Amino acid sequence: MNIFVARLSSNTNSDDLKAAFEQFGTVESAKVIFDRETGNSKCFGFVEMENENEAFEAIGALNESELDGRSIVVKKARPRNAAPNAGTY
Repeated sequence: MNIFVARLSSNTNSDDLKAAFEQFGTVESAKVIFDRETGNSKCFGFVEMENENEAFEAIGALNESELDGRSIVVKKARPRNAAPNAGTY
């Protein structure tokens, strides 16, 4: 399951994100997104966990918890083509 994590500290890196989720199960990947031009964190990222039960447990436990001094938002990621109002005029 792909998990979206928002409101990250600009100091949080991918290893920090992975460590936060590993306490709930196996993390396949964890990536903080950075701006290509500036190299600065965009303060959000994605975590991939194979086991859906572990992923939901992590979401429930970590949503609105504190990581690196920031209250983070954690939820199941939507597919890229599922943007709200996509194709509506």
